[in-house]
Amino acid sequence: MTAAPPSPRLPRHLAVIMDGNGRWAERRQRPRTLGHRAGAKAVQVCVDHCLDRGIEALTLFAFSSENWNRPQEEVGALMKLFLRMLDSEVDELHRRGVRVAFIGDRAGFPEAIRLRMAQAEAAVPAPVRLVLTIAAGYGGRWDITEACRALATEAAAGRLDPAAIDEALVGRHLGLAGLPAPDLFIRTGGDLRISNFLLWQLAYTELWFTETLWPDLDRSVLDAALAAFADRERRFGLTSAQVAGSPE
Repeated sequence: MTAAPPSPRLPRHLAVIMDGNGRWAERRQRPRTLGHRAGAKAVQVCVDHCLDRGIEALTLFAFSSENWNRPQEEVGALMKLFLRMLDSEVDELHRRGVRVAFIGDRAGFPEAIRLRMAQAEAAVPAPVRLVLTIAAGYGGRWDITEACRALATEAAAGRLDPAAIDEALVGRHLGLAGLPAPDLFIRTGGDLRISNFLLWQLAYTELWFTETLWPDLDRSVLDAALAAFADRERRFGLTSAQVAGSPE
């Protein structure tokens, strides 16, 4: 299927919390790890839909900084699944014009996974049709703290005047630097919170929640989210009259 041209009523950047894998498995009286494997298929559905609709960037919350506190058996299974996907999916993503990037603290990941991450990021397709960012070992507070630490280091070394620090400069030190802020946030699984995901970047993002568990995600769910986005008025602090008088 040929990708549709970008539309002013479509998000340029979609951010997703992929929630509900464990509950999907538990409802079937199966191990939670089976839910994570089923959820990997939904990732492909989401990537395919972004490519088909001409969405430029997709950021997926795969593993939070808090997820390290889950049972070791589940964390170990997630690491194996992560490694398997990096080995089996990245080449095909590149072939389809998907650039892969990662944000988050990689220190806790096994060396084999850190190596695959670096290899995936080093290979840049031409042309790039979609930037797929995987948030792994990520937390929004961690992201902001790292940016503050980097700016403080530059100021302490005399390379940066603290008075020159503004929102744009902070943004350039965050994990999604170089990408537009997410226009639309989707969370599956029924919970109504953002769970420490992209705290800075979601400031003016449209939020959309669904009861659908992540492994059950299909194109109809994504289309419902995109339709809701298209119907919303994005004012960014302006009045409706101001928005109506300005171009898209």
